Amino acid sequence: MDDGKTTEPKAKWWSRPAPGRATRTAPEEPLPVEDAMPPAAEAEHTAVTVTPETSGPADVTPAPEDAAPAPRTPGQPLHEPDPYGTPPYGGPGPWAPAPPVQRPTPAHGTPVPPPHAGTNGAGLTVPHTPAPAFQAAPPMPPHPQAHPQAQAHAPHAQAAHPQPHPQPHSPQPPSPQWLQYDPWSAPRQPLITQPGPPLGPDGRRKKRRGPVLVGALLLALVAGGIGGGIGAYVERNGGLTAIELPQDERNGGGRAPDSVAGIAASALPSVVTLHVSGTAESGTGTGFVLDDRGHILTNNHVVAPAGSSGEITVTFSGGETASAEVVGKDSGYDLAVVKVSGVSGLKPLPLGNSDNVRVGDPVVAIGAPFDLSNTVTSGIISAKDRPITAGGEKGDGSDISYVDALQTDAPINPGNSGGPLVDTDAHVIGINSAIRAADTGSTTEGGQAGSIGLGFAIPINQGKRVAEELINTGKATHPVIGVSLDMKYTGDGAKVGPKGADGKSSVTEGGPGARAGIRPGDIITEVDGRRVHSGEELIVKIRSHRPGDQLELTLTRGGKDLSMTLTLGSATGT
Repeated sequence: MDDGKTTEPKAKWWSRPAPGRATRTAPEEPLPVEDAMPPAAEAEHTAVTVTPETSGPADVTPAPEDAAPAPRTPGQPLHEPDPYGTPPYGGPGPWAPAPPVQRPTPAHGTPVPPPHAGTNGAGLTVPHTPAPAFQAAPPMPPHPQAHPQAQAHAPHAQAAHPQPHPQPHSPQPPSPQWLQYDPWSAPRQPLITQPGPPLGPDGRRKKRRGPVLVGALLLALVAGGIGGGIGAYVERNGGLTAIELPQDERNGGGRAPDSVAGIAASALPSVVTLHVSGTAESGTGTGFVLDDRGHILTNNHVVAPAGSSGEITVTFSGGETASAEVVGKDSGYDLAVVKVSGVSGLKPLPLGNSDNVRVGDPVVAIGAPFDLSNTVTSGIISAKDRPITAGGEKGDGSDISYVDALQTDAPINPGNSGGPLVDTDAHVIGINSAIRAADTGSTTEGGQAGSIGLGFAIPINQGKRVAEELINTGKATHPVIGVSLDMKYTGDGAKVGPKGADGKSSVTEGGPGARAGIRPGDIITEVDGRRVHSGEELIVKIRSHRPGDQLELTLTRGGKDLSMTLTLGSATGT
């Protein structure tokens, strides 16, 4: 039928088969599909005819220009009835199944878009490799009930293009170009992805370490600078915010009078530090105020470096200083009294009773160890009536002191000498005078030993009597028994020597010992019921009494024990 439309062959459709109708058997090779001809081709009245060939592209011939459509009978339909209902003029028609797992192949005569170069996963262009020529499948024989119009065109096509004798050939596999081609999609474009690192000459990806390392270094520098700035700010300002620590706002109140703090507060205003300098040596010691007239009690070995022309400076607890002079001193008791003039507001330190002291009583020692003024230490009374001897550096025994001392574990060091040892009432019970140093603390090489918890103090009862004598007369008296002792005797007790120092009898004629019946060679073993183990200890026991006191002595003579009563005499000390 000629209705003004072109007479070129129409594209065939893949359609669903109708029920009850016979379908064609699909050939072994994929069926060619004719697609609709582009509008431009219709305008030029060009017919595309596909003929099977063993190789090479399809032939394209122009349609005859003098072909005219047949006249149409009035009332006749524009188209003949289509028994297959081929679209777009009827319902679904027969169909041929597509090859499995294969996209539809392009129809013969359908323009194929030029192959687009693909890209790999990194977005890079992959060059296209031309595929072998497509082998067209032979045309299928027309269906007996095919449309008359389609049958009419078949002889014309065969006449125009005679078929050469088919040559046997082996089936060619589908080209990869057609396996990647989809006629219903847009031409293949590169994937819109972030390009990855370029490939190296060996096909491996190049690792972009340079930018990463630079970025990491910059990040570290920035972070370090920020951290350093924050750290400097925190160090200078004590933190990002001001910190206030909680604190007890109470004033603490007072201290109990019998506590160490209470005792120190009461006694310190009466304690002084002495700085002594002489022509040959100097030293530092401690003393305490005896009365408001400026008398200060200290040790003899503290003021001894001054000699007869030295200088003594007294520093009070408040820092005031004053010059002092020696009032009296005694090496046997190791006591001395100095006096300051022109000083007012002195606070005397009360004196206690050393006879009432018991072992274990708490005590406080005040002094200037190693010139550290107003140093307070505490301890207890470790022992009583501890016989000690100190001095003897001169070698003639004139500087030896014999003390029936109080022992304490309150730390006492060089510079504490002459300072007070006070009880819980802040009353003086002793004068700190000596320490027992460790064996390695010898002073023979000029060093000063430290405390090991063995300190000794002169009982204040003895110190009071000697101080009074020194203030009143400038000299102290010593109790004596009028005998000479054998200091080399190593047995138990104090042995009376056979002769005196001047070659005379060891028992002074008319003295206290002679009147009591003591003879040369006797060994005194007890004084007032207390055991005596050496000559030094006997002297200490006697020095602890006043002249005129009576003593009960026990002695051994020729293997027999004897008892007698002795009244102490008096001698002037130095």
